[in-house]
Amino acid sequence: MTIRVGIIGATGYTALETFRLLLRHPGAQVTVATSRGEAGQPIANVHPVLAGRLDLQVTEFDPAVIADQCDVAMCCLPHGASAETVRRLVTLGVRVIDFSADFRLSSTSEYAKHYGIEHPWPERVGNTVYGLPEWFGEQIATADLVANPGCYPTSAILPLGPLLTAGLIRADDIVVDSKSGISGGGRTAKLNLMYCEAAESISAYGIGNHRHQPEMVDLLERFSGQRPELIFTPHLTPMDRGILSTIYVHPAAGVDPDAIEQVMELWRRHYHGGPFVRAVEHLPATKHVAHTNQVQITIRRSGSRWVIVSAIDNLIKGASGAAVQNLNVMFGLDPRLGLS
Repeated sequence: MTIRVGIIGATGYTALETFRLLLRHPGAQVTVATSRGEAGQPIANVHPVLAGRLDLQVTEFDPAVIADQCDVAMCCLPHGASAETVRRLVTLGVRVIDFSADFRLSSTSEYAKHYGIEHPWPERVGNTVYGLPEWFGEQIATADLVANPGCYPTSAILPLGPLLTAGLIRADDIVVDSKSGISGGGRTAKLNLMYCEAAESISAYGIGNHRHQPEMVDLLERFSGQRPELIFTPHLTPMDRGILSTIYVHPAAGVDPDAIEQVMELWRRHYHGGPFVRAVEHLPATKHVAHTNQVQITIRRSGSRWVIVSAIDNLIKGASGAAVQNLNVMFGLDPRLGLS
């Protein structure tokens, strides 16, 4: 079986990483690539690294053509623009993996609050599978629409989810401090992402209002039944890719603060059999997971707190790799295909 894949919004970094991954996937073929601004050009003009590797013309978005030529569409459009496009595709029977935040949250009011617009397809808010196969694999397997996770939330949810669910940590005081490579800001020209602005510097942004904070809270509440009080601070770091999250938590009442090995064993049990999440003894670094779909997590004690360190590649496990992993689960394939 060859899965025919359409890439909607084919010009950005996540689209490029998706092309790269699918080119080495033995069971997938990219049959359609769309872009409003680049329609009519060969894909190699948009992404020169694809020259000689993918002979494909970029086209305008046409849902009827995609329904005819694709089994699944990966939608790499920004929030707001994505939802209506996804609705048209799903209505025509195309299965969709959506990279935007349009279907990640559980309520339309939360979406409107944090994204500043009314949701274009409110019936699917809270009724769309969150694309984290380590937690929702069975639902993803039969889904017509999968909400690909945010990159920062992936780095925090994977280590925190098992601990909150097992009652090992307090939900009322969680601090997530994250550093991201510049590719997380996208391919569009922005002043703060220019070389002279970002090189030799590290800067915080989105303090108290970053849109990934409610996503973390929403998903952790789904796992544990407790709504966590969570502070999230992202930082822009002068590297091209990667996320390193340092997470500060308190052990729950009655839990021995020295029970570090208990936490490690819980992670190993929960993610046993999965190919991508690893509890490691060393302190993870972004170089350890760069260009892979791997997640490395570990824990240390510091006074009365536990300090968790998590590393992912923001463009792979934080975006395109997660999408290919979801594609594999949706079509009953080995989750490692295209990713090993």
